[in-house]
Amino acid sequence: MPETQVEFENVSRHFGDFVAVDNIDFAIDRGEFIALMGPSGCGKTTTLRMLAGLDKPTSGIIRLSGTVMNDLGPQQRDTPMVWQSLALFPFLDVLGNVEFGLKMRGVAADERKKRALEWIERLGLGEFVKRQVTQLSGGQRQRVALARALVTEPEILLLDEPLSALDAHLVVRMQGELKRLQAELGITFFYVTHSQSEAFAMADRVIIMNEGRIAQIGAPREIYRTPANRFIAQFVGRNNIINGTVSSIAGNMATFTTPIGNFEAACPSVQPAERSEASFVVSGDLMKISKMRPDTKNQVECTLISEEFVGSFVTLFLESADATEFKVEVQQRELEQLELTPGGTFWLSWESGHAYVLPENA
Repeated sequence: MPETQVEFENVSRHFGDFVAVDNIDFAIDRGEFIALMGPSGCGKTTTLRMLAGLDKPTSGIIRLSGTVMNDLGPQQRDTPMVWQSLALFPFLDVLGNVEFGLKMRGVAADERKKRALEWIERLGLGEFVKRQVTQLSGGQRQRVALARALVTEPEILLLDEPLSALDAHLVVRMQGELKRLQAELGITFFYVTHSQSEAFAMADRVIIMNEGRIAQIGAPREIYRTPANRFIAQFVGRNNIINGTVSSIAGNMATFTTPIGNFEAACPSVQPAERSEASFVVSGDLMKISKMRPDTKNQVECTLISEEFVGSFVTLFLESADATEFKVEVQQRELEQLELTPGGTFWLSWESGHAYVLPENA
């Protein structure tokens, strides 16, 4: 049975009249990799700071391994943090930076040097032991910050957007290294990020916050394919949301009447009432695009507005007759067959089972 390590129970944090975190509940099992994400100002950093002991909850209870932590400061918790700025000491070399936490804990000089050198080697920094951190690359400084946090052998590691300052190629590399390291050590990682790609690439579960509340918790694939509400559908991935009136329901399928046509969508988790206003979502990577009208139930004619090239994939932005925007993800090699031109008309289609009725009241 998984062992619960972190618990937030009805936790809120107020700054005067401003509610930064509003009555949130979640639990983390020992050894999990949890990513906390959301738009700017959603409360994710405040949540991290409360877990670290840098901010005190206005109400509610925070437990770590069953112990209430509300009144304990950072120095009384085994929760080191890797900061967005890394917060390395420029006047110390690599060894001095990694040793620092052990020195503050009163570990003897010989022992702390031995442990620091072990972690420096483990993170591939052996040749830089005596080098000043100001002389290191961004990826190397990132590893120093990790070694400094992990040398104390904590039960949980907090990470505050640690990859945001790195170049794109280093971000991808560090994602793999962080995930590998976490799996090898079995340490719980609590990782705050604004990047969906980082969260989905590394985390076992993702917590998404909005306006101080938790909007959804789940595995990356679950959140990506079955968003819990309109906010998640808009925030995650390249989703398309279509509004309409539910004209009929048969089994777990709802038929929608909209200004641009009639469509079917699955409703496995919520079943709207007939003649009610509702919305469904379909991911851009599950849509097909063609120049000829397809022989399928779910189809709509659109005008190509623009495209966004990202590696081997391209996101196409299209607009229907009623100005509904659609986003479609296609592979680069597909574009050669489509002969895309801005202002040209194309047909979009998708399978009914790939569309998902949104729980509007969530």
